[in-house]
This record gives sequence, structure tokens and C-alpha cells, in this order.
Amino acid sequence: MNKQPTKIDFAVGGQAVIEGVMMRSPNYLTVSVRKNHGGIKGKDEPYRAFCQRVKIFGVPIVRGVVNLFEMMVVGVRILNYSAQEQLDEPEDNNEKASMVEKVIIGASFALSLIFALGLSLFLFKFLPLWITETLSNNFAIFKSNYLIYNLTDGILKTTFFVIYIAILGLMPSLKRIFEYHGAEHKSIYTYEGGHDLTIENARKQSRFHPRCGTSFILVVFLISIVVYTFVPKQEDFMMNFGMRVLFLPLIAGISYEFLKWSAKKKENFFMKMLITPGLWFQRLTTREPDDKQLEVALDALKKALELEEKLVLINASVRVEI
Repeated sequence: MNKQPTKIDFAVGGQAVIEGVMMRSPNYLTVSVRKNHGGIKGKDEPYRAFCQRVKIFGVPIVRGVVNLFEMMVVGVRILNYSAQEQLDEPEDNNEKASMVEKVIIGASFALSLIFALGLSLFLFKFLPLWITETLSNNFAIFKSNYLIYNLTDGILKTTFFVIYIAILGLMPSLKRIFEYHGAEHKSIYTYEGGHDLTIENARKQSRFHPRCGTSFILVVFLISIVVYTFVPKQEDFMMNFGMRVLFLPLIAGISYEFLKWSAKKKENFFMKMLITPGLWFQRLTTREPDDKQLEVALDALKKALELEEKLVLINASVRVEI
């Protein structure tokens, strides 16, 4: 992997996994994991986002919702792969497993995903809204001013999220993932800056990136304050909660578009002011990686870029033949 891939102008996204990093380019998905014996194990596969394959889902707002759901599914699958590699149970062994074992594994991940979604809705939707509603029933200012009502709800959601992430960061296993998260950002910044993909260059980069999912969550919280201000408040608490859940896809879609736009305008002074809170947030979800973690992140990135380069050459060869 000493050869430096050709710089191709497209956005690369990533995700930290257990002792590794996943990278996603327009046509491929790669993952590299540090094995217990010290080596790096990886895999790659062709990947095209659903909204790219089905154009109707590629329109603004809608593509953000589709992409968010798709990456949740992909993320869980890659986390499963990285966990298996840490247990020295290669994914190929799954082919030898019985149908019952496969069903059990699939069901456990489905239940984990459902539990995670349920916990998120409770902590970051139900509980903040319930506290805000309680305040509204006891203090006239919350009842008479809907903007203050929604602002309070947003502040509570953000506070709960900060506390939640801070507590998670105390766990050694998640601290390692946060370090790989920092390695992912540094390697992507190295690529975006046009530098050679070396550990030395990556080490100098920032671990805070404006397109990070952490920033996305904060943007969701902020945009929800604006959107909910235009949604009529329901008298019944559960109806009010249901209406807010119903508008989540719209909020997520708007947040996705804002994040993509802000990444392109990140050098603008006013845009820097807008994205700064999201970058602050990343102090909780990223840690400074060591050189071995940077090596893993760069390995995944190089594989993705080399595969994209080969695809460009193949397509060019086909056009010449035609």
C-alpha cells in the first residue's frame, strides 16, 4: 500500500468501528480492522447508495432521510464484522453456521437496533418534551410563548445528549472507538487537503470535521426548534409527542442538506460561526488517535481510493473501445 492513490474529487465518508474504520466512497465500501496479533485485516465491497440507484429518492430532503436509514443498517453490519474479527471469528464462518444460528444473530441485531431507537426517542424526544410540558403547566411564560417552549425543549435535548455522550466516553471500549473516530477524520482531512496519505501528514490534521454525524445530531436539535415552532401545539401530550415524531424525517432531511452545504462553505466567516458548535460537540465523540489507529484509517481510505481509481480506468477503457 505504498503507492499513493490518484486524487479524485469526491466526498468520502466514514465510521469508526471496533478497533477499526469503515470508509465509504461513491462506489465502494471498505473497512480495516486491527487484529489482536497486530496485523490489519480488511474487506471491501461494491457499494452504491440507494438514492443513487433509485433517482426518485435522490431529491433534496428525501435523500437525507434515505441515506440516514441506509447508513444505520450498513453501520450495524460493519460493526458486526469488526466484532467478529476481534473475536477471531471471520465473517466466512457464518456460512458454516446453522440456519437457527443465523436467525438468532439477525434477531439480536434487530432487537439491538430497535432498543437503541427506542432509547433515543425516550431520552431525546419524550423526556425533554415531558419536562417542557410540565414547566408549561406550572409557568405561564412557557404556555404563552411557543418559541420559549420549543427553545426549552431543544436545550433539554442537547443537554441530555451531552451528558449521555460524556458518560459513554468514560467506558474504555467506547473511548477506543472515539479514538478511531478521530483517526477517520484526520485521514479524510489529509485526502481533502491533497496531501500524501501518510501517518505523518494525517497526524497534523484536525480531528473535528464539519460533515461528522455528531454535528448532524446538533443540527437536528437546532432545526427542530425552528420547525416545531410552525407545527401547531396539541393539547394532549401524547398527540403532541406523536406529531413531533412524525416531523422527524423532515427535520433530518433539512439537517442533512444543511450539513452538506456547510461543508462546501466551511471557509466562509458566517458559516464558520454556524458550524462551530458542531465542532465543539466533537470534542466528546472524538479523541486524539495514536499512529497505529491512523494507520488503520489510512489503510481503509487508500483501499477505497484505489478501487475508485481502477473503476475510472476501466470506464475510460470501455469508452475508448466503444
